[in-house]
Amino acid sequence: MEHRVEKDSLGEVRVPADAYYGASTQRAVENFPVSGVSMPAIFLKNLALIKQVAARVNRDLGLLDEAVATAIDTVCQEIQDGKLADQFPVDVFQTGSGTSTNMNMNEVIASRANELLTGKKGGREPVHPNDHVNLGQSSNDVIPTALHVSTVVAVRDRLVPGLEELAMALWEKALAFENIGKIGRTHLQDAVPIKLGDEFAGYTYQVQKGVARATNVTHELAELPLGGTAVGNGLNTHPEFAEKVIARLAEHTGFPFRKAQNHFEAQGARDAAVAASGLLKTVAVSLTKIANDIRWLGSGPRSGLGEIRLPAVQPGSSIMPGKVNPVIPEAVIQAAAQVIGNDTVITLAGKGGHFELNAMQPVMVHNLHQSIQLLTNAADIFTQRCIRGIGADQEKCLGTIENSLALATYLVPDLGYDKSAEIAHRAYTEGKTVEAVVREEGALPTERIDTIFSQFQKEEQRRSV
Repeated sequence: MEHRVEKDSLGEVRVPADAYYGASTQRAVENFPVSGVSMPAIFLKNLALIKQVAARVNRDLGLLDEAVATAIDTVCQEIQDGKLADQFPVDVFQTGSGTSTNMNMNEVIASRANELLTGKKGGREPVHPNDHVNLGQSSNDVIPTALHVSTVVAVRDRLVPGLEELAMALWEKALAFENIGKIGRTHLQDAVPIKLGDEFAGYTYQVQKGVARATNVTHELAELPLGGTAVGNGLNTHPEFAEKVIARLAEHTGFPFRKAQNHFEAQGARDAAVAASGLLKTVAVSLTKIANDIRWLGSGPRSGLGEIRLPAVQPGSSIMPGKVNPVIPEAVIQAAAQVIGNDTVITLAGKGGHFELNAMQPVMVHNLHQSIQLLTNAADIFTQRCIRGIGADQEKCLGTIENSLALATYLVPDLGYDKSAEIAHRAYTEGKTVEAVVREEGALPTERIDTIFSQFQKEEQRRSV
């Protein structure tokens, strides 16, 4: 492999000749061969957006030459368009401030800008990665700013629409099943009758609350640390720089980002990211509950509950012919479990702040974006490959009511709790229905028994469906 020599403050470094990055990035590649996982693409694109807007503001403030600013602007747009994506090899598990990724971005932009201006990539003239691309910034304020901006964009543009579509699919099933009676369950035991549509309406509202929680993620991240530079006091940045950059970021993204009220809090702590992760975890818990219920309701098909029929998307066994498993709910549950695990790491990373800097930011970036991606994709496959194809087994649903001992609950207003419990116990031990025992004992007038139990007759319910 051919190489070229790049320099930084520590000396000379051999860099692949075709690479746009420079010495700092190469050192990071050699220092951090930990996971083979690079920073998320959406994070890098939004970091490039911040660099682009910063160059424009610095030009307007008279701090950057027009030609240099234009070249930086052009390269930043190329990165946002998906070009140069292979030029960001730095591992997630790196310096805790994300300085290696910030310098990776600075070097790629400077190198490509120099190529545009001189025909030769690399070097530090006429565009310098620190003096020009990083002007008015520090890794300590620009990395958390990119974390906030990229997370807001991902949640708003990807996760929220995915959850909204899932909620709509569940609501369509709630309406389709609104007249199908079935037994309710608590503690995995029979409870009083409900409608199958009631369960799906509950799932709908659970996801709708998830949409609200996801939206609150963006509210948590609305304040941006940009302008604090190294420690929060804004050293070496123009006093108008941060507000002007943030105003343009707000205009570009259509989201009301604002400057942090206190830069020492904004850089020393990552509490907003921890809170955002907690909200994502809650969405994951909701999806787990719904997916678990769905696979229980579809269990069987002959020896389980079997009240709903899940779409068959693939064979379920390498040894049992004809077996079909609830693979989509299982995938959703596993994705949700990973999100919950990610939140634990982010919680620990949130504790990684000492004095004026949190030193576990790259892993927070990775985990937040992985959680958003997992929840978005899980919601999508749940909607398209499971929920939309669910059907109801009306016969099975209705059959669970007639034989349920929980129907004794309807006797309590007439007979009291103890007598109703006695009837339920006798029905269970003798293998009879509650209605049969009540009639045998003559515990209530025939007309009253008819009134209580007629609502649970199969034929009458079929006619109402």
